[in-house]
Amino acid sequence: MKLPDVNKSTVSVIGLGYVGFPLAFELSKSQKIPNKSIINRKVIGFDINKERIKQLKEGYDNTNEIDLIKEETPLLLELTTDEEQIINSDVFIVTVPTPIDKNKKPDLNPLKNACETIGRVLKKRKSSTIPIIIYESTVFPGATEEICIPIIEKTSSLTLNKEFLCGYSPERINPGDSTHKLRDIKKVVSGSNHESANWIYEFYKIIIDAGVFKAKSIKVAEAAKIIENTQRDLNIALMNELAIIFDLMKIDNIDVLEAASTKWNFLNFKPGLVGGHCIGVDPYYLTYKAEKIGYYPHLVLAGRMINDNMPDWIIEKLIYNMAEKNINIIGSKILILGITFKENCPDLRNSLVINLIEKIKKLDMKITIVDPYVDTKLAFEKHKLLVLRDIPKQDRFDVLLTAVGHNNFKNINKKNWKNLIKENGFFFDLKGLIPRELNPIRIM
Repeated sequence: MKLPDVNKSTVSVIGLGYVGFPLAFELSKSQKIPNKSIINRKVIGFDINKERIKQLKEGYDNTNEIDLIKEETPLLLELTTDEEQIINSDVFIVTVPTPIDKNKKPDLNPLKNACETIGRVLKKRKSSTIPIIIYESTVFPGATEEICIPIIEKTSSLTLNKEFLCGYSPERINPGDSTHKLRDIKKVVSGSNHESANWIYEFYKIIIDAGVFKAKSIKVAEAAKIIENTQRDLNIALMNELAIIFDLMKIDNIDVLEAASTKWNFLNFKPGLVGGHCIGVDPYYLTYKAEKIGYYPHLVLAGRMINDNMPDWIIEKLIYNMAEKNINIIGSKILILGITFKENCPDLRNSLVINLIEKIKKLDMKITIVDPYVDTKLAFEKHKLLVLRDIPKQDRFDVLLTAVGHNNFKNINKKNWKNLIKENGFFFDLKGLIPRELNPIRIM
């Protein structure tokens, strides 16, 4: 069997979330290559979520990664929930989520289901070209070859490197980042053999302006992805622990970081609530695999413990400061600004702000939540939280807590900040948003 034409292949992207839809959108655009010819790939976006497909067809992307109103939807992008529509594809790119379960163990069910779907499709596929499967979902090193490929071989009755090829190219999408988009981030690729690695390299090269790096093996590519976010997690854990130490010393942590960052080689990480689908999850994929092979990853798990426990420490400091100011906790009014896991994006996945809010609820405080980015319907349906888009200017609060540094909150002037707080109230500033003249309590 021959390889598909890298420039004219039919591509199915399986999973249309934060990673899959921007990829499908970019692949479906007409591309110019050095010899001035035009590439027109047929791209099919597949997702089992019917509501997601419906919204995208109506021109609404609830991840805010693609503005479908401003950007003309490519004519060569089809969207479907019907696996029969992807049978004639040459390339299958898997971008489904890989979360963790309640015990912080990898939940590979979405990935396994995607593999079974591809296996069923390959069994029905009739083509003279050899199909190529590329995984982008974050996994532990070895998962593609030990879990994914065997499922496909069993379901399809086909053999790897004879009747289908496989590769791994980790996603590097940064939700809410308008500077580092898909084309601007260097792409790592790998393949099940030399032939597939080269084909996948050429395939992605067309749409990645930042360049493509060919890893030595699938396991190397998987490991590279998993340590990117583990490294960030550990650096933030260090900053969080320093914030706790400096708070005990009565030193303003932001002042410390400003001073330290004047050295050229100081890494400018900041403390914070570490959530999301990457930094708060990926390290557990690494530690799971490490423990499976007989090694206990002390440092990685220590960092995870620090970051996961930050909401408890914040609650402790909140209660302490309310007591200091003689504010009765029960019935007091608190305004929380931001609920997503990071600034300037609507992503609620694993947001530790939600964890923090659940703890505040137990104090019987009256909570008002404002977030201009979040899908308010989703926040209510999934978490039973009422979220406002705008700050209620008519109310005054005992405590104003800044939890997420959305750009919208950075534009509030000193007078408007002051008007939100009762005479004996205070600002509990986790993001350094409140002007110093208003004496905010800054613990991070």
